[in-house]
Order: sequence, then structure tokens, then C-alpha cells
Amino acid sequence: MGKRLSSASKDWAQIYAVYGVDQWQTLLFLLLHALLFSLLSLLFLLYFDPVCGFLEAFLSSPGGARYAAGFAGAVTAISAVCLFFAAGNFLYSAVPLHQEMAQRMVNAVSDWSAVRNALDLGCGRGLLLNAVATQLKKTGSSGRVVGLAPGKGTALSTLRTAKREGVQEYVTCREGDVRSLPFPDNYFDVVTSAVFVHTVGKEHGQRTVEAAAERMRVMGEFVRVLKPGGVGVVWDLLHVPEYVRKLQELKMEDIRVSERVTAFMVSSHVVSFRKPSQQVAGPGEVRLDWRC
Repeated sequence: MGKRLSSASKDWAQIYAVYGVDQWQTLLFLLLHALLFSLLSLLFLLYFDPVCGFLEAFLSSPGGARYAAGFAGAVTAISAVCLFFAAGNFLYSAVPLHQEMAQRMVNAVSDWSAVRNALDLGCGRGLLLNAVATQLKKTGSSGRVVGLAPGKGTALSTLRTAKREGVQEYVTCREGDVRSLPFPDNYFDVVTSAVFVHTVGKEHGQRTVEAAAERMRVMGEFVRVLKPGGVGVVWDLLHVPEYVRKLQELKMEDIRVSERVTAFMVSSHVVSFRKPSQQVAGPGEVRLDWRC
């Protein structure tokens, strides 16, 4: 048993070495504040009586001072635990959970051998992109997957990770605006996106009408570039009900929503759907899919 655990640890170490952690500043912020609150709670514990004496100068009773000191110490200790938990969840969500969800998204497509062109929106460092490329490689497909990156530096980093994963011949990257995709209509057999769409329009504020409109533009482009009969799979945070409503408006078929998964301390879901082979008149049906 110990040998198997050691092997698994090595695998995760290699995965972190390849992909690193996006938004590491957030992780560092959480860890530093967790350490700060841990230190404060330790000081309250070690110097409880002097703290009580200090508070007695402001409170009328010694009992009230002890209660205030104890309450403050408990709050700082609980805050430290919560911050450590948040940092752990962020680290877990960034790579292990991301990889697990990427595999779920890949499994939402029934036949990869027939896929010739796939697209990953907001490919980041390429975890989902490489999972798609690996699946194409496994099935012996002659297809390719395009990763759309916001900048040249990101695209180069993504191509490096594809090379390290041994799937570089299946991967291309290009820059582009997800609100106006640089691809023709009905071009891709599969379009995917992982924890990205919610970031579009964030300069307007997450809950604003303007930000929601930007996200809906992305979903419209998502559908536009899909071939009739093509499959779309989105894993995202917070705004999944908006995406489902948009997909219904666009008359998509076989809309499936996974169970809730906590990622980056918030709710997330996988939504999969199929673009109809011909125009349909009725609203799309939505089903819960516990396999996603």
C-alpha cells in the first residue's frame, strides 16, 4: 500500500511540475494570511493574562476582559483554519480537481475517433487541451485540437506543456478574442472550455448586466463554430444557469448538467450539449447527468 501511495505522490509532483498553478498570487495571499492569523491566535494563547490586563483598562469588569480576549483568540484561530482550508481547496482545484474534471469532460464525448477538429476556449496552461489531445491520440484519430489563448506568452507556455505530455503533434494554439472567435461557422466537431467563461467581462463586475452580456456572447460564439451534430462541453463556476438558459434559447439538444462540484470555494457544474443536425422549433430539454 505504501509503495502505491508513493507512486501516486510522484505522479502528482510531476503534474504540478508540468502545469504549475495559475493565479499563484491568490494562493500566496491565502497562505500568508493563514500564517498571520495562526501567529495571532498563538500570541493570544501564550499571553492570555497580559491581554486580559490590557483589556481591563477599557472594560469595567475582569470577567468581561477575559471573555473579550477569549472571543478574539477564538476568532483568530477559526480564521486561520478557514484560510488554510481555502488555500488547500484552491491548490486542489487548480490541478488535481481540474484534471479530474477534464477527464469527465472528455468522457462526455462518445466517439473521439470521428473528431477531426476540436477547440478549447481559454486553454490556459493546457490541462484540458492536453486531455483532449491525449484522447485523440488514444483513439488513433487524425484530428487536431486548437487552444485559444488570450496572448502569445500563454500560447507558447501551452505548447511547451503539450510537448512535455507527448501530444504536441495533436495541438495547435492561437491568440484570439473569445467574444468574436476567429473561426468560420460550423467548423469544429467538439468545443470545450474549463473554468474560463466566468472570467469574461469581469472588468464590468461579475454580477453586472454588462458582464452577463459578454458571457452570453461567448456562448453564442461557442455554438456558432460547432458543426451540426457537434458536442459542446463547459465546466464553469457561478453562472452555469445563465449558460443553460442561453443554450435553450439557441435550441441546443441533449443539454446535460452535472452534479454540483465545489471548486475554488464556489459551486461549479459541467454542462454538455449537442448542436442539432437541423433547426428545431421547441425549447431544449435539460437533464441532470450524474456521470459528468
